Amino acid sequence: MNQECKRVFEALKWASSFLEDNNREVHAARLLLQHVLKIEYTQLMLKMQEPLTDEQQQQFKQLVDQHVAGTPVQYLIGQEEFYGRPFEVTPDVLIPRPETEELVYTTLNKMSSLFPSKSLKFADIGTGSGAIAISMKKECPQLEVTATDLSEAALEVARRNAVTNEADIRFLQGDLTKPLGDEKFDIILSNPPYIAHDEAKDMEDVVLEHEPHSALFADENGLKLYRELCEQLPHIMNKPGLIGFEIGYQQGEAVENFLKMHFPNGKVEVLKDLFGQNRMVFCEIK
Repeated sequence: MNQECKRVFEALKWASSFLEDNNREVHAARLLLQHVLKIEYTQLMLKMQEPLTDEQQQQFKQLVDQHVAGTPVQYLIGQEEFYGRPFEVTPDVLIPRPETEELVYTTLNKMSSLFPSKSLKFADIGTGSGAIAISMKKECPQLEVTATDLSEAALEVARRNAVTNEADIRFLQGDLTKPLGDEKFDIILSNPPYIAHDEAKDMEDVVLEHEPHSALFADENGLKLYRELCEQLPHIMNKPGLIGFEIGYQQGEAVENFLKMHFPNGKVEVLKDLFGQNRMVFCEIK
C-alpha cells in the first residue's frame, strides 16, 4: 500500500487489485475496510473521498496482508451474516455457509405442512456458532430450541450469538444427541463434520489452515456422524417428526440409506442446493 492511497476510494482500489493479483476474492477489500472504519456499506459509499488516518491505513494493510496469507475474512472481522443476522465467528467455530441457510429455509417450509401445532421442540446437533438454532428460533419464536456441541469453546461463541440476536436457546455440551438423554423432539437438524480425511489435499488453504478440523472432517469416508446420528435418533423422535441433515454432495445415497434403515416408515428425500448439488437429506416421520 503506497503513500498515495490516503483516501477511501484509493485504499479500496489498491486492496482490490492486490487481492485479485493474489487469487483472493476482491470483495474482501470492502469488508475489511468497513471493519477498519466501523461503518456499513452505504456509509462507505458516501465516504469514498474522505481521508484515512495513518493508523487506519496501517490496520487496513495488515488485514489485507493477513487475508492474502490465508486467514479467512470472517475471522479477521470476527463476523459473518447468516439468514440476515450477524454471527460472531472465531477459529473455534466453522464459518456459516449460504448452503446451510437452505437447510433452515427448507425446514421452515416443511414444518407448515407436517405439523398441525406450532408448539414444537427442536434440537440442533453440533451447533457450532449457533447459526441454525438461533435462526430457527428467530424465524419461529414459538419453538422450544436446544443446541448441542462437543466443543465447549464453540458453545461459548454460540451463547454470545444467542445474546446478540436475542434468542432464547438452551445449550448443552456433549457428543451428538447424548446430552439430550431420553427427551423427545419434533424436529432435529444437524450439519455435522462430513469431509473425508483424504479430501484435505483438494481443499483451499483458507479453509484447511484456519477453520477447526473437528468441525470439518469425519471418519468412515465422512459418514461416521450420520451413521451414529441415525442410530441414536429413533428413541428421541416424536411422531410426526422431521429430521434434516446437510451433506456433502456425494453422500446423498449413503445418508438416505442410513435413515431408511432406522426409519423404515419415514419419507426420505435427497434435495439439491441452488447450485444443483445434493446438499440436504430430510426424513419425515408420520
